[in-house]
Amino acid sequence: MEQFLRGVSLVGSGSAYLPLTLTNHTLSQLVDTSDEWITSRTGIRQRHLVSHGDSLGTLASQAARQALAMAGVEPGAVQLILLATSTPDDLFGSACQVQADLGATQAVAFDLTAACSGFVFALVTAAQYIRTGVFQTVVVVGADVLSRWTDWSDRSTCVLFGDGAGAVVLQASDRDRLLGFELCSDGSLNDHLKLPYQAVPDPLTPELSVQKGGFTPIAMNGREIYKFAVSRVPQVIEKALFRADLTTGDIDWLLLHQANQRILDAVAERLQVAPDRVLSNMANHGNTSAASIPLALDEAVRAGQIQVGDTIAAAGFGAGVTWGSAIFQWG
Repeated sequence: MEQFLRGVSLVGSGSAYLPLTLTNHTLSQLVDTSDEWITSRTGIRQRHLVSHGDSLGTLASQAARQALAMAGVEPGAVQLILLATSTPDDLFGSACQVQADLGATQAVAFDLTAACSGFVFALVTAAQYIRTGVFQTVVVVGADVLSRWTDWSDRSTCVLFGDGAGAVVLQASDRDRLLGFELCSDGSLNDHLKLPYQAVPDPLTPELSVQKGGFTPIAMNGREIYKFAVSRVPQVIEKALFRADLTTGDIDWLLLHQANQRILDAVAERLQVAPDRVLSNMANHGNTSAASIPLALDEAVRAGQIQVGDTIAAAGFGAGVTWGSAIFQWG
């Protein structure tokens, strides 16, 4: 029997509002740094943090509500919720909390962890459910609260990270607007960027011990991550474009994980994409991991930069390590 395949459309976006702002000036009171040092090396001027009483789940739900409102979709019509995050409120997962918060009673929900590549991985995963006819309406959320796992005494990492959430609504369509993708992983590079569990033996009896420990703060080899990103990200975008039968000249917007402005500039230069076609909100948000791509997407859509039918080359890259690209048309 011939398999029935449906197309995928992105029909709504949303993001969470975080009232707490941590500027470079404030960071300079915590560690030996300055606004000039941070801005010149990263492009970041401020980042937003979760306030007391908020959680990863509340941010994700807020972003999802905005995306559903833009799409004109009621929560009861959602059939799948994918939450891309590395910082859940509950280690067993937070997607089901988002499902309950939204009142999406017909939706199955689960977490997907691929760090800063998480949104791209979740977007591609969601599309496969739609293409095979399993689901018609899916919400994909990228959300992270990296402030929980940042060492605020480590100048090399604390200047980079912020909290955030962004979401999109995908629906079945008679035309497929996910034009191509490529996903990659290389665990041999894991030590370059990690948030590891540190085990401590806990004797139950003189002969038997179990592990009791906890996760340590984010550790990163910035030089190696930069080399990895500027080499592998252009390659994966070109592979995704090849699958879409497109070239860089067909791209309206380049939308990269907002890790470092230098990385964005280097990748755009290698792909020969003009700076005015590169979306960046790094100055205001910093690195928000899985949230960074949908946050930047939503801001550009609401600002009128991205128009219906625009072709976007998105790429995420980060811990694991993982990296991937998705080429899609908006709307």
